[in-house]
Amino acid sequence: MTWTSFQNFRTITDKNVLRLQEEKKAGRKVIGQYCIYSPTELVLAADAIPVSLCGTKNESIPTAESVLPRTLCPLIKSSFGFALEDSCPYLAASDLVVADTTCDGKKKMFELLGNFKPVYVLELPQRQNTDALAYWRRQLELYKDTLESVCRVTITEDALWQAIHLVERFRKALKSVLDLAKRRPSPLSGMELLEICFRASFMPVYDDRIQELEAIAKEIGQSASEEKSKAPRILLTGVPTGLGSHKVIKLFEECGASVVCIDNCTCYKKVRAYQSMSGSALDVLAKHSLDIPCAVMSPNPGRYETLQKLAGEFSVDAVCDLTWQGCQTYEVESSSLRKFVHESLKLPFLQIVTEYAESDCEQLRIRIQAFLEMLA
Repeated sequence: MTWTSFQNFRTITDKNVLRLQEEKKAGRKVIGQYCIYSPTELVLAADAIPVSLCGTKNESIPTAESVLPRTLCPLIKSSFGFALEDSCPYLAASDLVVADTTCDGKKKMFELLGNFKPVYVLELPQRQNTDALAYWRRQLELYKDTLESVCRVTITEDALWQAIHLVERFRKALKSVLDLAKRRPSPLSGMELLEICFRASFMPVYDDRIQELEAIAKEIGQSASEEKSKAPRILLTGVPTGLGSHKVIKLFEECGASVVCIDNCTCYKKVRAYQSMSGSALDVLAKHSLDIPCAVMSPNPGRYETLQKLAGEFSVDAVCDLTWQGCQTYEVESSSLRKFVHESLKLPFLQIVTEYAESDCEQLRIRIQAFLEMLA
């Protein structure tokens, strides 16, 4: 079905780059981000524009491999390839790139990226305990100081709280769209869910993001469907995906499944609610951002708790764990995840390890078809 609000959203987001350039000409600074551990609230409180940076296309990888090892994960190679080619308009517009030390490959890539753009590195701890929280809060304080210098502003407590409430509105709006897939059948395909999350992440004005997402949720939410579907409902978890690195989602749906929940930092991890609103604004941001259940954390109990919750809410029939080749943290965690899904969730589990390139699509199609036949 064609949704008017969704088509309007596509039309508006096709102009993301133009709108970003307009905002930049008006004097606003642009802060490029690679990871959701970097709190966008700090950027917004500095009256700057947080934008996601390109890293989901295979086309830039061959260029990156002239410098980086071929065995490195495709997300890192794609990101650096865009820098070498100067082909990402969001990176080109960035006055500062904030980078998180989520893995060794990224840390070394960020060193090289510093030859092209000013890079600020957030030293992310690898645990989520009390000591790590105090350390992480200090990291955010230092990042705040840097933003104040780059943007030539003073980030006040009031400005931070305003930014927190703005981002909270965005999270609720995005969640209201993603939660539409709880319906049976889902009114949105997995590819549509991914497209909405991906396109919204490049919108330079948060109020526009919120308005468009609320319009989509309202129109589709008010629709009624008498359609019946026996398509297996799949929860996809694991590494980030985006337009350009979407082949597994597309293959599942071409094989007759319905991807109803995408548990990664492109999609559902973005809509996590603030755990607490007590303390200073920086306390709230530190607690919220450090609590992200990513495989770079060891241990990472939040991922299993989240999966259990989402599997129930979205009434899924199976779980697929997607890992990019060379992403060691997610690949190592997959074995314990398989055990958890089998023993605790009582659901079938499929791990897929692949790259951005489509050379293995037919092999993956055979595996996915066999998996779905097993579900039937």
